[in-house]
Amino acid sequence: MSATQDEANTQAQGAYAAFAYRDFRFWIAYRLLSGVALQMKNVGVGWYIYELTGSALALGLAGLATFLPSVVFALFTGHVADSYNRRLVVVLSFSLCALGMGALTAAVLVGTAPLWLIYVSVVLIGIGRAFGNPASQAITPNLVPRETFANAVTWYSSFWQVATVAGPAIGGLLYIGGPSVCFVAATLCFVVASLMVALIRTPLDPPKSGKGPISIQSLLVGLHFMWSRPVMFGAVALDLVAVLFGGVAGLLPIVAKDILMTGPWGLGLLRSCPAIGAIAMSAVLAYYPITSKAGRKMLIAVVIYGLAIAVFGLSETLWLSMLALCVVGASDSVSVVVRHTMVQSEAPDEMRGRVAAVNSVFISGSADLGEFRAGSMGAFMGAANAIVLGGLMTSALALAWFKLFPDLARRDKIVN
Repeated sequence: MSATQDEANTQAQGAYAAFAYRDFRFWIAYRLLSGVALQMKNVGVGWYIYELTGSALALGLAGLATFLPSVVFALFTGHVADSYNRRLVVVLSFSLCALGMGALTAAVLVGTAPLWLIYVSVVLIGIGRAFGNPASQAITPNLVPRETFANAVTWYSSFWQVATVAGPAIGGLLYIGGPSVCFVAATLCFVVASLMVALIRTPLDPPKSGKGPISIQSLLVGLHFMWSRPVMFGAVALDLVAVLFGGVAGLLPIVAKDILMTGPWGLGLLRSCPAIGAIAMSAVLAYYPITSKAGRKMLIAVVIYGLAIAVFGLSETLWLSMLALCVVGASDSVSVVVRHTMVQSEAPDEMRGRVAAVNSVFISGSADLGEFRAGSMGAFMGAANAIVLGGLMTSALALAWFKLFPDLARRDKIVN
């Protein structure tokens, strides 16, 4: 075998290095299945609510129902992740997601699910995610050696992107057979995802230094840690305002059905497009990583993100809408890489769960709140106008960040 072939084989093995570890393979399976389940839930529940009510506000309230648990339990989720076995926390959390999805599925199988039950199911799933996300973010570094961690994070993120592409498309196609088909599939994915985590053997108890009695100080330590680092806080806060004002997911059923005149399959395509753009940008960043002017590039990416949202709001054709959402995902990917790397690299393991909880509230929680914002504005001024205004507000705020967080704008390296 030639030297060139030996180098190629070594490089290929390095690219899949994390998969050499049994527990990481189960962890990746969980990541894929839970992501697909959540995306199928989003497509199916969104379309079902809009068919049932024809109301933008009702769609917005579904986002609010998902958001509230992340706020109500915000101070406790990180403490739980840093005090109890993280595997058990994730298993119980996503079992609760399966229970919420299963309750909605049972109601649909016997007839028409009442709106209140839909919201209760969404709240249960929101509670599961609120507790599961911080623990999940804290687990990956414990499954592989330190020298393989970057490879593990790459695959972990890639499988999530695959889920966000495949999940909506699968959900939209399954919904053609009826909402029960989509909901049953989502429930089963939640169940199997929980099983994958239960099969992990690595001890996942948090460091003893992170444990302790519940107190205001211990609950707020994650927020204090992030607040004490203006660059990190500015990056996370920017993502918060971007998804809060630029979020359009809650209005996609209206856009698909009333503006683009498609069915649930069209909604699935629209939900998949941001992930397609994110995957494309991830490939670009893999070959051309951000090595300088990281803060400035992040801010510019969010400006582009807002403008692409505005273009999506103005579009009345499917291909242009899909293209705009691909640009949304690509530009958002730049912001995610910068923010996620900062949070992961600078948070110590004993408080990683609490820092991850704050990050989760800022990003995932604000995304759900953004759906409520979009639904409320859509009910008041129309879906298209709400989307355009939200996109322009996002771009304007990103430009303001140059002045509000000058240290972030001047940040050169992602990891100092």
